[in-house]
Amino acid sequence: MNVHEYQGKEILKQYGVDVPRGQVAFTPEEAVEAAKALGGDLWVVKAQIHAGGRGKAGGVKLARSLDEVRAHAEELLGKVLVTHQTGPEGKEVKRLLIEEGCKIEKEYYVGMVIDRSTGRVTLMASEEGGTEIEEVAARTPEKIIKESIDPAVGLLPFQARRVAFKINIPKDRVNKAVQFMMGLYRTFVEKDCSLAEINPLVTTEDGRVMALDAKLNFDSNALYRHPDIRELRDLDEEDPREVEASKYDLSYIALDGNIGCMVNGAGLAMATMDIIKHYGGEPANFLDVGGGASAEKVREAFKIILSDEKVKGILVNIFGGIMKCDVIATGVVEAAKQVGLDRPLVVRLEGTNVELGKKILEESGLKIIAADSMADAAQKIVSLVK
Repeated sequence: MNVHEYQGKEILKQYGVDVPRGQVAFTPEEAVEAAKALGGDLWVVKAQIHAGGRGKAGGVKLARSLDEVRAHAEELLGKVLVTHQTGPEGKEVKRLLIEEGCKIEKEYYVGMVIDRSTGRVTLMASEEGGTEIEEVAARTPEKIIKESIDPAVGLLPFQARRVAFKINIPKDRVNKAVQFMMGLYRTFVEKDCSLAEINPLVTTEDGRVMALDAKLNFDSNALYRHPDIRELRDLDEEDPREVEASKYDLSYIALDGNIGCMVNGAGLAMATMDIIKHYGGEPANFLDVGGGASAEKVREAFKIILSDEKVKGILVNIFGGIMKCDVIATGVVEAAKQVGLDRPLVVRLEGTNVELGKKILEESGLKIIAADSMADAAQKIVSLVK
């Protein structure tokens, strides 16, 4: 689960991480009032969307008067911002962060991720702040410093200090940088983050070490432990189909193709998408209904697939282990009748109660094309769609 920058900064403040003062605004009037409340003569007007690269896309503006704050707010609110992370469709800006300006001395990068190869949280840092870490990795990989953290003891001060020296934090700011990294680590662990990225971390002329930007992602499987984080979810930033799928505990990810897929098991779902691609088709989604799905769950999954206007055909590929083929068949038939099936549907069933499942499909009166194998199913749906 992602949160907005201003929400991430509020969380970081709880752990002693220094961030600029700021307020969220939903209208130009609120933006002006926020700037008045913050005071000063320099403000930053920042678009709030769940994507990086906002600055390059024109989503971050400096304002030196209240009139400029209003003008920037009017320009950004309602604008569709297209960045390298949004895709060509972009995201509409519906809220802004108004922050106090600061006199930046130097920009750095600090982030924390889980290294799957070691099973540990890894602290990454670079003196090349303000640019995407992927660019730094490609151009100057030697400038990325990594520190693996032992989960038994957590991030130790000497490790944070070593990183601070390696990325050339000024000596008189090292202690503040250490405090910053320790607070970031506590945030990461205690809030069950999957990513905590500060880009840029800045040193300022008045001696501060602060997070000028903040990106926090959270492990969705741990949200039951964090009702406060769950409340920060912005459904406007998510695909409506993915939101609907989450209500029924379905694993759904929208893609750009035109062949809808409904499969049980993540591995089989991946293999199904691969074989569709192999035969020249393009999957429209990843959808895993799980091992013990009910007919209702299958019905809702089918509706979600059909709600995608790009879908020109559907492939149902089920291996019945815990999941019974007759349950899948019943759900598919119910959903097809409710929404009015008007696209080709190929079904491949194998496993528990497979004959009963096939019988339900045959007697449904629907135009359902049976397949004997994954390859057969993929070939049939690709040819029907084309």
